[in-house]
Amino acid sequence: MSAVPAPDPGPDAGAIWHYGDPFGEQRSAQTEAVLIDRSHRAVLAVGGPERKTWLHTLCTQHVAELPTGASTENLILDAHGHITDHWVQTELDDTTYLDTEPWRGDHLTEHLRKMVFWADVTIQPADLAVLSLLGPRLDDPAVRDALGVTALPGADAVVIGESGAFVRRGPDQHALELLVPRAEKGDWQRRLAHAGVKPAGIWAYEAERVAARRPRLGLDTDERSIPHELDWIGEPGVGAVHLDKGCYSGQETVARVHNLGKPPRMLVLLHLDGSVDRPSTGDPITSGGRPVGRLGTVVDHFELGPIALALLKRGLPADTPLSTGPGGEVSAVIDAESIPAPDVRGAGRVAIDRLRGRV
Repeated sequence: MSAVPAPDPGPDAGAIWHYGDPFGEQRSAQTEAVLIDRSHRAVLAVGGPERKTWLHTLCTQHVAELPTGASTENLILDAHGHITDHWVQTELDDTTYLDTEPWRGDHLTEHLRKMVFWADVTIQPADLAVLSLLGPRLDDPAVRDALGVTALPGADAVVIGESGAFVRRGPDQHALELLVPRAEKGDWQRRLAHAGVKPAGIWAYEAERVAARRPRLGLDTDERSIPHELDWIGEPGVGAVHLDKGCYSGQETVARVHNLGKPPRMLVLLHLDGSVDRPSTGDPITSGGRPVGRLGTVVDHFELGPIALALLKRGLPADTPLSTGPGGEVSAVIDAESIPAPDVRGAGRVAIDRLRGRV
């Protein structure tokens, strides 16, 4: 197999884009089991007895009492509620692990260190590589034996081996994430290959992510993005913003949007015209010459063809004709099933309507 590097410049520069058969790798991820090397992601290790309560004051998720083994997504917002950082967080014994986009690792480390003040906390880069496993055959006995587990992890991460490696559930039922010391990455890849797990590139991972409408920081977000637009609201392990906690930057925006129920944009899946050159992340989306949104991740899917995520003006009908690309030459169609449910009036909106005699 010939490994083809991911586009450079690009968010996955340094990773393997595919091994010569990108659509075959995507099919294998749907029917068998594949391993995707995502070791270009940055991983931090946060230690110290006050790490959980300290992180709790900085971020959007409720992590002050996160039990060992638990994983969740998390965000940092600016004072206006706009998303600046996103990571996946796993609590194991005396360490909290954060893995984030490769281009945000240094920035997140610097930001967290500036916020320590008097807390008993340490922040260090963790020499761990992220390997993603996808497919319905992950529960085969041979794969479990290769991982050294009798059963695949449920809600809690499982430590494997004696070198600090662990495995946790991924974003859906047919996904696992393996974090291993970088020096052992090759051994784990060979061990899983012997168990029948096929190698696949980042293209396969991105195609599955886009089809599942899971946003990615910096690609599907911009400087104005707020959590409600990305559907990043929920309990630990479900979303990245917990609505029953407070005292973090941007909380006022989160509470206001929740109470009034009117985020300005929505994340949707688009089907693109495949007969012309692909548009790029960040290209404007227009309808009838009017700007209505921003294009996010663009990828070719083995079944769906060219697809993309997009942030569109909320309430836009599914049958709205759209154009994108540098000159608006690419036609796009909204996937109707990806449109969020109709807005539910929050408690604040109900109270305002009652005050004004509308209820």
